[in-house]
Amino acid sequence: MSTYQHSVASRFIKYAKIDTTADPNSTSFPSSEKQKDLSKILVEDLKNLGVVDAEMDQWGYVFGTIPSNSQNPNLPTICFCSHIDTAPDCSGTDVKPILHSKYDGSPIILPDDTSQVITTEKHPYLLEKIGDDIITASGLTLLGADDKAGVAIIMDFVQYLQENPSIPHGTIRILFTPDEEVGRGVEQLDMAKLNADYGYTLDGGKLGDIEDESFSADAVKITIHGVSAHPGYAKNKMVNAMKVAADFINALPNDKWSPETTSGREGFVHPTAIEGVLEKVTINFIIRDHITEKLMTYEDRLEELLKMVIEKYPGASYEFEVIEQYRNMKEVLQSVPFVTDYAIEAMKQVGIEPRPAIIRGGTDGSRLSFMGMPCPNIFTGEMAIHSKHEYVSVQDMEKAVKTLVALVQIWEKHP
Repeated sequence: MSTYQHSVASRFIKYAKIDTTADPNSTSFPSSEKQKDLSKILVEDLKNLGVVDAEMDQWGYVFGTIPSNSQNPNLPTICFCSHIDTAPDCSGTDVKPILHSKYDGSPIILPDDTSQVITTEKHPYLLEKIGDDIITASGLTLLGADDKAGVAIIMDFVQYLQENPSIPHGTIRILFTPDEEVGRGVEQLDMAKLNADYGYTLDGGKLGDIEDESFSADAVKITIHGVSAHPGYAKNKMVNAMKVAADFINALPNDKWSPETTSGREGFVHPTAIEGVLEKVTINFIIRDHITEKLMTYEDRLEELLKMVIEKYPGASYEFEVIEQYRNMKEVLQSVPFVTDYAIEAMKQVGIEPRPAIIRGGTDGSRLSFMGMPCPNIFTGEMAIHSKHEYVSVQDMEKAVKTLVALVQIWEKHP
């Protein structure tokens, strides 16, 4: 690939400009119709690369196939997947990507809000990227490298294979998904249509990261019912649900059991939204741990705390609803370790030191693994995700392309 002219940087900048913010409050799919704007462009780009069956379905999923050119008819079909949506945590409207050539290690002052400064002190991974070409946003939005870096990597990979038909590989399926950021990325996916045996998401961070273990995840919806009364005549009658909710939130531990106090394999219980009035308040939580059985322990403890608070307010009541979100992909991937091993081997072949890691979160691969397609996660270079400081190294993205090229050749040798 030494003479290949990568397109990953220009593709990424093109895709990053398109607003694809997911909407966590929407019940439609995709949660925001504008995600399909990028889906349509990706279909056209795939067709321009010679992927003749490229299509978008009614839900905004993009599919495409690179047919096998191997002499072996018994190879598995491999899928490469990235998501097109960006997180609602930070604005994704009017993203202005900026290319900083040959980064020298000095602070990067973002021009549209000069109070936003990306430094190696805050982002130590940048120390490894001195000399690389770094792409950032302009200071008012996120960048969208999560996961448009993955999208651009897959597209550049497709371009390379199409321009180099002598590279041996089995059947490859391309998949781009909406709504990963709101936990619904494969909700409407037709697995029979995808028709792949194994997969890889391109949604990881540092160069060399290979992740085959994620959180297991539940959501909890708590509804607190108070007692309404005229405030002028409320003595010994009114029970204000907002005050009950405030008491309950205050009862949560401050020094543990939360995202801001945990790391590594530690799980957490995290309130994400609260809304209501005097008579009724709803609180949404996410529950996370790498050990699935611990989720129930956390949920039981959370309900016990709630009961203790409710007992202090005669007349108040509650509802406690648990919704399963996704499970640790390791539970599936441990039975097919070669899927991860091949990715590690591919990195080594192209001179990358693999960094096996766990995800303190989930990817589409978490659910895809349980839907019948074991699916670890490969690096893209996306860093400081969901924030105005988000950045990506062009060279990291190019090395991910090289990894995929090596990976399909490894699979071609392992029917």
